Amino acid sequence: MGPRATPAERLRRSAAEVFGWDTLLPGQLTAMEWVLQGRDTLVVMPTGSGKSAVYQVPGVLLSGPVVVVSPLLALQRDQIAGLPEGEGAPGAVAVNSALTAARTEAAWESVRRGEARFVYLSPEQLAKDEVVERLADAEPALFVVDEAQCVSSWGHDFRPDYLRLEQAVRRVGRPPVLALTATAAPPVRREIVERLGMTEPRLLVAGFDRPNIRLEVRRFLDEDDRRRAVLERAAAEPKPGIVYAATRKDSEYHAAELASLGFTAEAYHAGLKAAERARIHDAFLSGEADVVVATSAFGMGIDKEDVRFVLHASLPGSLDAYYQEIGRCGRDGDPALAVLHYRSEDTGMQTWFAGRAPGEKVLAEVADAVHDHRDDPAGLDELRRETGLSRNRVTAAVNLLQEAGAVATGEGGEIRPAPGTPPGAAAEEAGRAAEAHRRTDRTRVEMARAYAETTGCRRRFLLGYFGEEYEPPCGNCDVCEERAEDGGPGPADGTARTERSAASAFPVGTQVRHGRWGEGTVLSEDGDRITVLFDEAGYRTLSLRALAGRDDVLTVLGRPGGDEAAPDAG
Repeated sequence: MGPRATPAERLRRSAAEVFGWDTLLPGQLTAMEWVLQGRDTLVVMPTGSGKSAVYQVPGVLLSGPVVVVSPLLALQRDQIAGLPEGEGAPGAVAVNSALTAARTEAAWESVRRGEARFVYLSPEQLAKDEVVERLADAEPALFVVDEAQCVSSWGHDFRPDYLRLEQAVRRVGRPPVLALTATAAPPVRREIVERLGMTEPRLLVAGFDRPNIRLEVRRFLDEDDRRRAVLERAAAEPKPGIVYAATRKDSEYHAAELASLGFTAEAYHAGLKAAERARIHDAFLSGEADVVVATSAFGMGIDKEDVRFVLHASLPGSLDAYYQEIGRCGRDGDPALAVLHYRSEDTGMQTWFAGRAPGEKVLAEVADAVHDHRDDPAGLDELRRETGLSRNRVTAAVNLLQEAGAVATGEGGEIRPAPGTPPGAAAEEAGRAAEAHRRTDRTRVEMARAYAETTGCRRRFLLGYFGEEYEPPCGNCDVCEERAEDGGPGPADGTARTERSAASAFPVGTQVRHGRWGEGTVLSEDGDRITVLFDEAGYRTLSLRALAGRDDVLTVLGRPGGDEAAPDAG
C-alpha cells in the first residue's frame, strides 16, 4: 500500500487481508480512524454489532501491543478464539488466574518478543504491581476497556477493580484509551470518561433499537401461575433460548422442569465450579443445550447469533441489566422474543444490594489501615494483607473513601489519607457515599417496575431510558399490538396538547435543576411524564401536567447537543 493511503483505506485493507472482512460499518470505521489517530475514544454500540473490531483492525497497524481489559475469563477465551489464524494473523494471549506459572511466563515472553499483538487481562490482574510493570516494559500502543459500564457506579455491572484502571493506564505509559460498552445512558458515559481519565475523547453512540426483538410483559398475581407460564413459553418457543431467574434455586427448578419435558436444559449460576460453568457455556455455544436457565452471572460476552428468546422469570434489578440481557437474542437479525414475567411483589433487588457496598465496619477498618500508613503509604495488596479482608471488599472500600475525598491514590498505586481527615470522619463520609449509591439503586428498580407497568410503547420506554428518542408505535411490542387491534389511540385532547407543550420545554438530554433533587439530565418523555436522572437522587418520573406553567419546579440549565457526536453505526 502506498504512502499516500488514507487511514480509512489502510483500515479497510487490513480488515480484508487480515480478518477477511470485505465491509466495515460506518460507525466501526469512524471509531477505528479515531483509534488510529491516537485519540481517546468511547464507543457505545448494541450487543452483537462488532465493537471488538474497533480495536482489532487498527491494532494490527499500531506500533505496539494492545492491552484489552475484559471482565470474564470465558469472554477473554471467546475473543481470542474469534481472532484469525495463519500467517500474518495477530497473536494474542490472556494472562489470568487460570494459567500455571509456566504458561504465564510463556505468555509474557511472547509479549516481550512482539509475537502477541493483543494482551487480554482481567481488571484484577492490573491490580498487581508485577503485571503493570511487565506491561509498561512492553510499551502498549492502546489500552482497551471492554464492558466499560463496569467502571461506572451507575452501571449494573459495576466492578470495584475497574475504578483502579485510570492508575493502571498511567503506570503503563498512558497510551490512548478505547472504552467499549453496549449499555450506557448519558450519565454513565460521562462517568466512564471521568473514571478512566480520558482526555478530550471522541464519542460514537450507535442507535440502541433492536427492532427484530419483540418486547412483551406478562403480569401475574400468583407465583405458581408465573412459574407455569415461564415454563410453557420456554417449551413452546423455537430454541435455543435463555431464561433469567432471580436465584440459584429458581434457576435449578426451571432447568429441572424443562429437562423433565425432554429438553436439554442447564442451570447456570455463580455457585457452580468454574469447570462446570465452562462446560455449560460451551454446550450453549455449540448448540448442545436448548435452554440455559441462569442468574445474571450468565451471558456477558455470549457471542451466539441464533438465540431466539430471552425470558425473565422475575423483575430485573435495572433496565441497564434488562437491555443487555435481552440483547443476547436475535443477533442474526431474525425475529426474536423478550418476555418479562412480572409480579408487583417483585423487588428486583437480587441484582443490587448483595455485597455491592461495604458496611461501616469494613470502611472503618480500611480507613484505619490507610491512616496507619500515612508516613509509608500502602497499596491495595498490603491493605488486604493487613485487614484480612477480601479483594473486592478492600477495593470497594478504598473506592468509596476516594469518592468521598478521604483518600487519594498516587501514580504508583499507593493510597494516602487526605490531610486533616481522621479515620472516623473518613469512614463516615464514605458511608454517606455508599448510601447515595443505594438510593440510586432503588430508583433503578423502580424504573424497571415502571417499564413493566407502562401503558405506552415498551420500545419507546426502553430506548428513552438510554436517552434515545423514539416515535411510537413500534409495531413489535405487546402494547402497540393491543392498541392496533383496538383501533389505536383516540384523538388528542386539550390535556394532551398541554402535556406535549410542557414536554417540548424539556427535550431529551436537557440539563435541569430540581428544587429538592438537585441537578439532573432528562432521559425520556413517555406520554404524560418525563424521566430525569438526578446526580444525587437517581431516577425520578415527573408529571408533565404538574410541570405545565410551573417554571419554579424544574429549571433548565442547558439544552441537549454540543457534548456528544452520535454517528449512525448501521
